[in-house]
Parts: sequence; C-alpha cells; structure tokens
Amino acid sequence: MKYAYSFAQVRKADELTIKEGTPSRDLMERAARALADTVKRAMKERGIPDALFVCGGGNNGGDGFAAAQFLISEGEEVQVLCLAEKFTPDCLYYKDKFEGEILGRIPRRRYALIVDCLLGTGITHAPEGDVKALIEFINASGAYVVACDVPSGLSENGVACEPCVVANETLTMGLDKRALHLCDGVDVCGDISLAQIGIQPTQTGAEIWEDFDVKKFYPKKRSNVNKGTFGRACIFGGGTVFCGASFLAAGACLKSGAGYTRLVVNREVYRGAIGKLPAVILQEFEAMSGEILASDAIAAGMGSGVSGRLYAYLVELLEAYTGTLVLDADALTTLAAYGVDVLKNKACRVVITPHPKEFATLIGKPVHEVLENAVKHAKDFAREYGVVVVLKNNRTIVTDGERLCINPTGSSALAKGGSGDVLTGFLAGTCARGVAPFEAAVVSSYVLGRAGELAEEEMGQYAPDAQNIIEYLPKAMRALEQ
Repeated sequence: MKYAYSFAQVRKADELTIKEGTPSRDLMERAARALADTVKRAMKERGIPDALFVCGGGNNGGDGFAAAQFLISEGEEVQVLCLAEKFTPDCLYYKDKFEGEILGRIPRRRYALIVDCLLGTGITHAPEGDVKALIEFINASGAYVVACDVPSGLSENGVACEPCVVANETLTMGLDKRALHLCDGVDVCGDISLAQIGIQPTQTGAEIWEDFDVKKFYPKKRSNVNKGTFGRACIFGGGTVFCGASFLAAGACLKSGAGYTRLVVNREVYRGAIGKLPAVILQEFEAMSGEILASDAIAAGMGSGVSGRLYAYLVELLEAYTGTLVLDADALTTLAAYGVDVLKNKACRVVITPHPKEFATLIGKPVHEVLENAVKHAKDFAREYGVVVVLKNNRTIVTDGERLCINPTGSSALAKGGSGDVLTGFLAGTCARGVAPFEAAVVSSYVLGRAGELAEEEMGQYAPDAQNIIEYLPKAMRALEQ
C-alpha cells in the first residue's frame, strides 16, 4: 500500500523535518540531486544534448537552480529561464550559485527537454502574468517535459487550472502528493516517481492500494464450502424506469463471489425478466419480504426512478434492515429530493456510490465545487451521516469520514452508461460475502477499474460497454486470486 498526501500535510512534514534539525537547504539539495539524475537519465535515453529549466522564485525554483548547477558541474548543457522578481531565501541562494546562463525572456529557439520548476505545491490561484506565459510556452514547445514535484498549475485536489503544465513525467519530492492521483492530475503528471529526501509524514495520508492489498480479499477457497458460505446479495430493482440498470447490477453481482444473487423487480418488469439472467433468484416485488431482509447486502436505486414510493421503501430498509445497504443513482437523488437526514437513523451499514453530479445534488452544491474539493466534501458527508462514500470519477475516492482511499485503477473505457450499475452490483456481492463496507468499496472499485483497463487493452477505449465490463471482471479477479 502506498500513501499520498495533501499539500498542507506535506508542508507540515517539511516544517517538522527542518525543526528537528535538518536544514532546509539540505532538503533542497537532496531534491535537486534526485531531479538532476532524473533529467540526465531522460536526456541520455532520448539522445537530447541539452535541457532548459524553467524556474520560479519559490522553493520549487530553488530545486531547479540547484539541479541545473549539478548538471553544469557534470558537464551537461543546461540553461535556466526565470522571469521571477522575488525569491525565497533558499531559491535566491541557489540562483546566486548557478554558473550557467539565466534567460530573462522566453526564447525563440526550441528545446527538446524542459524541466518545470515554476510552482510545485506553491499554487494559490490560477496562473497569471509571466507564470501563465511560461506555462503556455512549456505546453506549446513540443518538448519532453519533466515536472518537479507537481506540474505547475495543478491544484490541491487534482483540478488543473487554466493553464497547467502537461508533463511526460513528474518527480515528486519526499512524499507522494494526492493531487497527482485525482481528477486532472492523472492526465497532466505523466509517469510518477518519488524522490526520498528524508521527510516523514506527520499525518495519515490517502491510501493507494496495490495488487498485493486487494489479493488478500480473494484467498484460496476451502473445498468444504457451499453457496451459503459466501452470503446472499439482493439487487432491488424496484421500478420500471431503465430496468436494464438493475440487470447490469445483478449480472455484476453474479461475478462477485457471493453465494446467492436475488433480483427483485416490479410486476411490470417481472415477466420480461424471466430467463434474462438464469443464475439469479428472480422475485416479483410486492412488499419487503423476509427473503429480501435476510440478505447480507442489498443494492438499491439503479434505474428505479425518483419517487415518494421509492423514498418510503428506503426509509423502511433503513429502519428494518440490519445488513449492508448500497445506495446508488435514483436512490441518492430520491434522498436529495425527499430528505437525506433519514440516513442518520438507520439499523444497517450504508454505502453510497454517487458520481459527482449525483453527489452535488445530494449535498446541495454545484458540481464544480464538488470536484474542486472532492476529498473534503466526501469526508464531511461520510462523517456526518455515518456512511461510506464512494465518489466515482476517473480516480474514485472511498472514505468513511476518517480513512481515505484513492483508487489507482481505471480507464476511460468505463465512461459509458451502466458502468456505475456494474460497480454497485459487484460491491453488493462483495459485501455479501463478508467483506466490511470500506474494504469492499475499495476492492470493488479496484477490480472494476482493472476490468476497464483489460477491456481497453483488447477492445480499445471507445468500444467497451457495461456488459463488456462485466465480462472482463473474471479476468481482473483471476489475476488477484491467491
């Protein structure tokens, strides 16, 4: 398992390291040495004779000046472009020590390799003035771009400002930054590597699970088991609107490892559903039956439609059910419309799986605010309502209000209607077989993302649909089984 940290957490760790006796210039030299080695390697691999460091006046610029001096000392051809007028003490120190040429205006010549040392984690607002012009110069250059710490223009929550450096690789210093793993960060950072410079975290970071962590939830089965060993999952269709969504959820649940999958649909859907999924227990819904409430996990809201009737069912489930309830799509929009506070009085464990628009509706904020501060909003909601939040995006966030996980797997092949239904069904089945809600949410997001990656490898980014993703779930799981 890896960990990634907020800019504020990194600053606190940095400050504590210095307070405990490591001079800030020692840290800067360590970072610069790592950056110089990275740039030198990139130059050699690509046969590039020289490099341009684009430096700001902050400590990110100091890393750049010091790294450029290391390379000058080793006989490499490097120049520095710097338009800053004010400098931090450490940046000024290494600027004064730099023996090469410092350009005071944007050059006309083209460079094959550019090192971005403009802002790093020092961003406070959208780039403007000279900084904006320098970022635009970097992006228009066609060069191979190495970003120091964080691509300049990438905000705390992974949202790229306009403009933002688009790097081929990012060398992040000391502690991994969660901005690199969220939203636009995934697209602008390129390959990520971490330079260990002697900084230790002072707070818990966001968890980033790896194959090894997920494998633990797929142990080799004993031979003396039966379907009852692996739990009962129920997909509560509950309506006639977009009933295919509940079929997708049930189909994914069948692949999850749960012993039983029950699909409950309204009378209008029941006849047409016969034979669609032979492996499920198909049930016509009349009232909350003992079979439904006996399920280890229930998923609700997929294609149900928003209505007072659905709200009444949800209230009944929250009061009477004692397993794990997974709420998606129309269930969440119904809660937003009729009252979300019912989540505070529940007998069951609850996991919600919104995409950003659904979550924005649920908390009464614009979508852009959700994306700009996704971690805070997700953690606040999870803490207030005592639920696990699975905020779906290109890098899904999972939180119970205390723990935070950023899922590292995924593909744009998942950007199709129905992918969320597949996740919800698979998650319900994973909960049903006994995995705790937070861990089940992380495991399910990870496996779905890996299925999307496998689908992309074989079918490309555009062709896969949600049914294809279900078909790739077994391949993703097979690679994880111990």
